[in-house]
Amino acid sequence: MYEISSAGNKNRFRRKIISLGRKIYLSAEETVFLWDAINIIPIFANMNERVIEKLKVLAEAAKYDVSCASSGTSRKNRKGMLGSASGWGICHSFAEDGRCIALLKIMLTNYCMFDCAYCINRRSNDIPRATFSVTELVDLTIEFYRRNYIEGLFLSSGVVRNADYTMERLVRVVKDLRTVHHFNGYIHLKSIPGASRELVNEAGLYADRMSVNIEIPNEKSLQLLAPEKDFQSVFQPMRYIQQGALQSAEERKRFRHAPRFVPAGQSTQVIVGATADSDKDILRLSSALYRRPTMKRVYYSGFIPVNAYDNRLPALKQPPLVRENRLYQADWLLRFYQFQVDEIVNDAYPDLDLEVDPKLGWALRHPEQFPVDVNRADYEMLLRVPGIGVKSAKQIVTSRRYARLGAEQLKRIGVVMKKAQYFITCRELPFLTVHELSPEGVRHILTQKTGKQATDERQLVFQFQEEV
Repeated sequence: MYEISSAGNKNRFRRKIISLGRKIYLSAEETVFLWDAINIIPIFANMNERVIEKLKVLAEAAKYDVSCASSGTSRKNRKGMLGSASGWGICHSFAEDGRCIALLKIMLTNYCMFDCAYCINRRSNDIPRATFSVTELVDLTIEFYRRNYIEGLFLSSGVVRNADYTMERLVRVVKDLRTVHHFNGYIHLKSIPGASRELVNEAGLYADRMSVNIEIPNEKSLQLLAPEKDFQSVFQPMRYIQQGALQSAEERKRFRHAPRFVPAGQSTQVIVGATADSDKDILRLSSALYRRPTMKRVYYSGFIPVNAYDNRLPALKQPPLVRENRLYQADWLLRFYQFQVDEIVNDAYPDLDLEVDPKLGWALRHPEQFPVDVNRADYEMLLRVPGIGVKSAKQIVTSRRYARLGAEQLKRIGVVMKKAQYFITCRELPFLTVHELSPEGVRHILTQKTGKQATDERQLVFQFQEEV
C-alpha cells in the first residue's frame, strides 16, 4: 500500500480535502488514499488492492495524451440522472471563473499490439501492464464522481487483439455509464484507429467528444516510426464521426428530441519534434482539418523522449516547448484571426520564428502593411496588428464611433502597446514606427533579454542526420 509520509505532504493533502465544494486534482498517490484530519482512509474500501494497482498504472500511462482540454458542451442536471456537464470545459486546468476542474484521465488497458517508436506503451517496452474490466472502470468513475473529485471521464486505450475488439469494450464502458448508472457528466472517448463504422456510430451516441490522434503529420514519417499504422486507419474513423455528427444535426432540425451525436465535436493530436517535418507541414495539416465541420481542436504535443534507445528518434533531453507554444499561437491565428496558413509559414519560411510570436513575425516580414490608423482601419486589418487581440479589435471598432482614440484609450481597452506602438498611428503624434526603426530594429527592441540569461534553455535545437 502507498503512504504519504512527510508532514508537509500530509498538510497539503488535508488542505485539498477540506476545500469545500472545490474540484481538486489528485496525484497518483493521493487518489489511493484520502487524509482526513487524523487518519489515512482508503478511498475504495470496497475495492481490492489489485484494482488500486491498476488505477496507478493506467492513470500514469494516460498522461501523455494532451487532447482533452475543453468539453464545449453543456448538459443540465435532471431528475434521476447523476451529474451534469458544463460548457466551459472539463480538464486539469482553471476555468474562466477561476474554478479548478478535473476529469478522470485513464486508459482501459496499456497493453498494445503496436510497436510505435514514440509511444511509452509500445509492445516491446518492458513496463508494468494492466487492464480494467468494463465493470471495474465504470465503478471507478462513479465512485470518483460521487465524491466530487471529477466532473467527467477521458478514456483511451491501447489496442489489443484488433481495433474492433478494443473499441467494443470502450463502447461498453460509456454505454453502461449512460444507460445503467445514468451518468450525465462529460465523456471524452478516444476512438481506435481502424474501428468499424457501427462501433464509432454507437460510441458517438454516448460520448460528448471523440478524438482520433494523427500523431505524425505525414504518412512517410508515420511509416518510419509506426510501420504497422497508416493514415487510412486514422482518417476513416474521423470521417465516420463527421458523417454521424452532420446526420444528427439534420435529424435534430426535424425532430426536437433526436439523440445528439458527439455534441462537442472531435479533436486530434500531433506530436511535434519526433520527425523532421517542418511547421509548414504541421500547420497545413491543421488547416485542412479545420475545414472539416466537426473538427474543434488540433493539439500539439512536444515530443517526450520516452524511448531514448530507439535510433529512429531524435536525441532530446527535453521536449521542444517553445516550438510547441509557437504552433499553438499560429493555430490561434488560423482559427480566430483570419490568417491563411501560407501567410504564417511557406516555402521561404517553413518553420516558425522561435524568438517572436507568429503574428509579430508576419508583421515584420510585411512592413508595407503598416502603420495602421486604428481610427480608420477595418476590423480585419486591426486583427493583424501585433498587440491587438480579437476582443480589443472589437472594442476599438465600437469605441471609435464616439471619439477618436489615443494611446491612453487603447491601453484601457487592452491593447499591448509595447508591441502595437510600432505598427499603428492614433490621435497623438505618431510613435516611431516599423518604417523609421526598420523591421530588424523593432525585432531587436522586442527580443532583447535583460539580466544574465541570454539564451532560452527551454528550447532544444537538434539536427536530423540523413541516412546514407
